[in-house]
Amino acid sequence: MSTIKVNKIENTATSNGGIAIDASGHVQIDGVQLPNDGTLSNRNLIINGAMQVAQRGTSATGVGNGDTGYNTVDRIKWAESGAPTCEFTISQSTTAPDGFSNSYRLDTTTAQSSIAAADAVYIDHRIEAQNLQQLAYGTSAAKSITISFYVKSTVTGTYAVWLYNQDGGAACTNTYTISSANTWEYKTFTVAGDTSNSINNDNGTGLFVRFVLCAGTDFTSGTASATWASASVTDSNRFVGHTANIANATSDDWAITGVQLEVGEKSSSFEHRSYSDELQRCLRYYNMVAEGSGAPISNMQLYASNNFYGVYRFPVAMRSAPTVDATDASNHFQLFSGGNGDSFDTIFLTNAQTNAVEFRGTSSEGLSGRTAGHAAWARCNNAAAHIALDAEL
Repeated sequence: MSTIKVNKIENTATSNGGIAIDASGHVQIDGVQLPNDGTLSNRNLIINGAMQVAQRGTSATGVGNGDTGYNTVDRIKWAESGAPTCEFTISQSTTAPDGFSNSYRLDTTTAQSSIAAADAVYIDHRIEAQNLQQLAYGTSAAKSITISFYVKSTVTGTYAVWLYNQDGGAACTNTYTISSANTWEYKTFTVAGDTSNSINNDNGTGLFVRFVLCAGTDFTSGTASATWASASVTDSNRFVGHTANIANATSDDWAITGVQLEVGEKSSSFEHRSYSDELQRCLRYYNMVAEGSGAPISNMQLYASNNFYGVYRFPVAMRSAPTVDATDASNHFQLFSGGNGDSFDTIFLTNAQTNAVEFRGTSSEGLSGRTAGHAAWARCNNAAAHIALDAEL
């Protein structure tokens, strides 16, 4: 087979456009970079990689010091190991590189300049296993994946990205370096396919993509593997090479956006999706049913003078039967029937399915003159009130 090695192919009449090939083998046509594997759409296996959707709110303060869970930007989970004392404000920031509107940002509010050996702070994006079957892991046809993202921080140095195949019990560690403080930098790396360890075809976690922010020696003293290995699940081997500490001072911050994971050995341009498209994907894992004063909840039916129920059907099927996340303070909710309104404190769900739940509640005052069978409807009655359904990984 013959090979022609050129940097660019263009018409003799112009230098504008044509086919360009850079030193890494990336191909551009008329200045637009092409994907290297698969289709033009649905390349990115990361949900909400542009940090557009934040159903829980755009800011959370005092995060850390024992916290774990999702708090602002959808599909990004805050987590810790050990007992770190550092705390952060996490926000859906409007600070972003060209071509993006948002980022996930951490601002240190309580510093921890010395990280204890057993301490680590990181964020996870967890990918549902049945969405990864095209990788063919555990077979001889296992495909390489490439991760790319934009990152910015006041803290220069080396950071670890840990990938974990929970079903197969294998992991790998790669690192990137922030060279210039307060500057958006583009990072990418490729991981060869895992021919030994499969990913289940189910709705559990198939892959962790973990961005490490600080780590003690219990996680950095071993031997790193940039390819899939069961030994990389061991604590001491997980974050080897990570040296940066974004909790060093209260002036420190770190932000990320444009996170993409795609099949193939080279990164392609970020797959921008519409807000509504990303929201639909996020709703599978977390569904903010109602939030804030006046927000409608559901049509209801009275089955006694002060008891009611209603059905809420999800806009998209949730990953699993969800749990309810709701406030229960006084007068947070209000029930109406025939124009009469009464406050109630707690709403709960029963018979949860992946497509719908049944809400039930009790009005402590009762609805004057209303008996079983009357139609009703419920709404939030306080700015802080909310009801959400959680089926996160």
